[in-house]
Amino acid sequence: MVNPHPTPFLSPPPGLRDLERARVVIVPVPYEGGISYGAGTSGAPRAILEASGQLEFYDEVLGAEPVQVGIATVEAPPVPSDPKGMLRKVFAVVTHLLERDKFVGVMGGDHSITSGTVRAFKKRYPDLGVIQLDAHADLRETYRGSPFSHACAMARIREMTPSTFQVGIRSLSADEARRVHRENLALCTMEQWRSGAFDWKGALAGLPEKVFVTVDVDVLDWSVVSGTGTPEPGGFLWDEALFLLKSIFDAKEVVGFDVVELSCRPGDLNSPFAVAKLIYKMIGFKFARQLSRTV
Repeated sequence: MVNPHPTPFLSPPPGLRDLERARVVIVPVPYEGGISYGAGTSGAPRAILEASGQLEFYDEVLGAEPVQVGIATVEAPPVPSDPKGMLRKVFAVVTHLLERDKFVGVMGGDHSITSGTVRAFKKRYPDLGVIQLDAHADLRETYRGSPFSHACAMARIREMTPSTFQVGIRSLSADEARRVHRENLALCTMEQWRSGAFDWKGALAGLPEKVFVTVDVDVLDWSVVSGTGTPEPGGFLWDEALFLLKSIFDAKEVVGFDVVELSCRPGDLNSPFAVAKLIYKMIGFKFARQLSRTV
């Protein structure tokens, strides 16, 4: 059902990218059928994989090499152009890997892919929480006539679980704001994060033990990632984002993640490299307690 990718994440030696032995599996999903502004997300997985080959295996904060747990990368599934077909395919591939007890990270593609991924995780872990790092609330029921737009990602996820926490938000409609207030959703805007006006640790503590983390790269400041289809100023700086992610991994059992909405731009080497490093940092956070320091 899945085959090794010819350009594996990090380009590790054969023994550390073998699908049977690896504890981590990266799944590229080059789909951008749900975008509403800038294009380029379909090329993101390829760009991230190519950039990842320039990363050092050694993590200077952990003092270890997270790659030692084994990181395999599978070929992108043949994704249909229609959103329902895409979601079924993503669900099937992720379900297959979860049944093999893999820690799965999905690389988009646009944010519309996430509901297919979360459905697979919800099947595996019925009491599942979802944490969204994003500039946008993505709570619209439909957008431009489609319930499968990337602007509806969290609306679809909340049909599967009421246990969500959204952070980094700095763009939402009046209808979305009213929904947040009406349903008392755990949503922390960027202004609330920086001013300390939101009890994000309490929101995190209120989630189930097992959580899935979805990262839309537009949550990051333009100085970190400029290549995204729906940019918003004022996002997380690199160290802020890592602090939040480490806090999540320390507090909860993160069972999987996705990283979406990188938009490839000619000449922009920084954005895919930053996203590749972010993915590797998340893998390091997941397995930090099990890694042996190398120095």
